[in-house]
Amino acid sequence: MISKNILWIILSLLTSFPVFAGGGAPKGKLFIIGGGERGEELIKAMISESNLTPDDYIMVLPMSSELPVESTEAIAKQFQASGAKHISSINFDRAMTANLKLVDSVRRAKLIFITGGDQNRFMSIVKDSELYTALHQAYQQGSLIAGTSAGAAIMSEKMITGKPAHSNNDRNPFGQLKHNIVEISEGMGFLKNAIVDQHFIARSRYTRLFSTLASYPKLAAIGIDEGTALLVYKNKATVIGKAQVLVVKNPRKLTVSKTGYISWNKVDFGLYTDKQQFKLN
Repeated sequence: MISKNILWIILSLLTSFPVFAGGGAPKGKLFIIGGGERGEELIKAMISESNLTPDDYIMVLPMSSELPVESTEAIAKQFQASGAKHISSINFDRAMTANLKLVDSVRRAKLIFITGGDQNRFMSIVKDSELYTALHQAYQQGSLIAGTSAGAAIMSEKMITGKPAHSNNDRNPFGQLKHNIVEISEGMGFLKNAIVDQHFIARSRYTRLFSTLASYPKLAAIGIDEGTALLVYKNKATVIGKAQVLVVKNPRKLTVSKTGYISWNKVDFGLYTDKQQFKLN
């Protein structure tokens, strides 16, 4: 007969194993906001798509922000105005990501919201941690993972850091459409077959996204504008909000000149507005 202690150890090992590893397609959804103002329509859609029950709660993770208290209060007020009742927040530092009780409270949240700020700050805290695993487990098990601005950038496996790849004194490092002008780092990896940029049309980030596509031509390059979200469920993406989402993929005859300029003779290009859908691959 198995003793209670041994049984407890076995159960602990099973529940702590990363569910996202080989666990099949995630049951959860992604709600990726391009920054800017979050209208009431966006907030209500986020809550609706998370399928919150009266016993569920929202978890806000403000680690990207330099003003975590203010960032949390702002989104919490919007959630409350749209009818959400149970809202929690944890501003993790690196040491706290090993606190299994805190990490478990993130894993059990039905809606997890990642604020804007600096995506590099967020990843420096979360990468290779128990919290990283918990976020993937939550997504795998059916939670909705949402993020705005920096919280959008972290969604993809290849993450645009917001910095130029080469430090120089150029006041506009993205002013030319050249290869390898964008610094890329590791994101959360919820999106494996796409890379995301935000504030896209409002800040004219075309050269940044096109240069990234040239570096990763097998990925879809997605630019999400302000006040607009991309809802991702399995392989389907739906636009929600007031502006647009641009998708560029499959560059053909891609070449890079000796001076670094990019060329291709054909590319798949899509521009989508509210309620329009497209497949990610």
